[in-house]
Amino acid sequence: MEKSRPLWDNPLQFVFACISYAVGLGNVWRFPYLCQMYGGGGFLIPYLIMLIAEGMPLLYLELAVGQRMRQGSIGAWKMISPYLCGVGVASVVVSFFLSMYYNVINAWAFWYLFHSFQDPLPWATCPLNSNRTGYEEECERTSSTQYFWYRQTLNISPSLEASGSVQWEQALCLTLAWLVVYLCILRGTASTGKVVYVTASLPYCVLIIYLIRGLTLHGAVNGLFYMFTPKLEQLLNPKAWISAATQIFFSLGLGFGSLIAFASYNEPSNNCERHAIIVSLINSTTSIFASIVTFSIYGFKATFNYESCINKVILLLLNAFDLEEGSLTADNLSEKKDYLMATYPQEYAQLAPQIKNCSLEAELDTAVQGTGLAFIVYSEAIKNMEVPQLYSVLYFFMLLMLGIGSMLGNTAAILTPLTDSRAIGARFPKEVISGVVCFINCVIGLIFTMEAGNYWFDIFNDYAATLSLLLIVLVETIAVCYIYGIRRFEKDLYTMIGRKPNWYWKIMWAFVSPLLIISLFIFYLTDYILTGTLQYQAWDATQGQLVTKDYPGYALAVIGLLVAASTMCIPLGALMTFIRKRLKRERVSTVA
Repeated sequence: MEKSRPLWDNPLQFVFACISYAVGLGNVWRFPYLCQMYGGGGFLIPYLIMLIAEGMPLLYLELAVGQRMRQGSIGAWKMISPYLCGVGVASVVVSFFLSMYYNVINAWAFWYLFHSFQDPLPWATCPLNSNRTGYEEECERTSSTQYFWYRQTLNISPSLEASGSVQWEQALCLTLAWLVVYLCILRGTASTGKVVYVTASLPYCVLIIYLIRGLTLHGAVNGLFYMFTPKLEQLLNPKAWISAATQIFFSLGLGFGSLIAFASYNEPSNNCERHAIIVSLINSTTSIFASIVTFSIYGFKATFNYESCINKVILLLLNAFDLEEGSLTADNLSEKKDYLMATYPQEYAQLAPQIKNCSLEAELDTAVQGTGLAFIVYSEAIKNMEVPQLYSVLYFFMLLMLGIGSMLGNTAAILTPLTDSRAIGARFPKEVISGVVCFINCVIGLIFTMEAGNYWFDIFNDYAATLSLLLIVLVETIAVCYIYGIRRFEKDLYTMIGRKPNWYWKIMWAFVSPLLIISLFIFYLTDYILTGTLQYQAWDATQGQLVTKDYPGYALAVIGLLVAASTMCIPLGALMTFIRKRLKRERVSTVA
């Protein structure tokens, strides 16, 4: 007798699971960057339009499919049509790739969290050299926060070719991160359902604390003014619209199979329409909220750097021209510089290379995203706060909660189809299947703890999912609307929630969302082709900065395999189903 499917304890638990999965690191470190790049508050216009045209409809579609079919991604799409089994397999492959590298971020968060209890913080100042006669040369060429990230955390190699050895500290942190994930998913919804209350709610508590602290920081208003001043001319920039659509798409976690897996544990009568709207709105509101926090801290950091630069210039001029202390201030610096240049042209010309051009606008214009924002910019700001250890612990604990919440969704996308499978789920207990998946991911993930591991991390982050997910979700929408049939899907929704979807949902599913996905797919494909030789940013210790290098041939081959491994599952799945049916038909005709 087939055992009954496990369920969430209540609808709220399901909503928390979706929020914990969807609200992730991208809300904290990518959305603020996009605001900075594409017109501050003006970016919210294309972002909200894309939320309505793409985000909500596709989220509702995936939740409805999972709840109706009550299967993981492989089983759900196979029930819609046997020829679509490859769509589910492609989702599992992409989720597997994501799990391989994503948990490394949690390992880094653990590393920084453990070091946050030191006084002073280890990234606050440059370490002394071996002779203890000065600071480490590499650190002097860059900054203490960059040195801690690139040298003491990653111990990064100068290029992808110099792979180096596994860094045992990072390997231990990665093992710990996978152990935490395993304990959270050990008993399926019974354990995950409890954990999501923590991973979904605690980041908001930390963000609120940071908001209160951020708004009281000197210079915070400069960052907020920068964010909320709309540059409406950016609305004419196609890349602003493309970036808004991409952010909505990936932030909600569409195409991975995680949302289908979560929805499959719902009661059949659950109101998935209401939950799709709630989750998408909370996700977008969190992005805006996190941006306010980020820009208040960004304004503090920019103001601190600007004032430090001004003070260094003032000190340099006071000493060089033997001026009276207090005669030079930030307000009259420009006038005094012109006066000194006119009065002492030769002396000023000799000193000119050392006089920096300090600009608050330039500091605010420095756009940073990803790990650069999370582990360098934030730690730079934290070290200059009062009681930096407290804010450091809070921040990296928040990153950990966001990362673990996303990992619960990623692993669910892999485990649900496996436990649903009769070949695997019937033979092995859930704990063993979860343990094997976590162990395999952890072992493969050791690649990212090598000296060249960060370069491999960037390869996986940039290429493992982008094109694949767009193709997967495009096939999903076409499958529901034109293979399964929109009218049949309407009846399913009426059976589940007691009403049919209105014209808005049907127009978005059938026309608008697929056209948007096709546009994104063409854009990314064209962008990759026009880029020519793919390049990456490598750390040059002699210069203390990132330099651009071409990917070697074997890295390009890996990129090609990453894209092909998932996308080819869709046509191959359909081909195998066709061959299997053809052979079965031939056997029947032979017997007859």
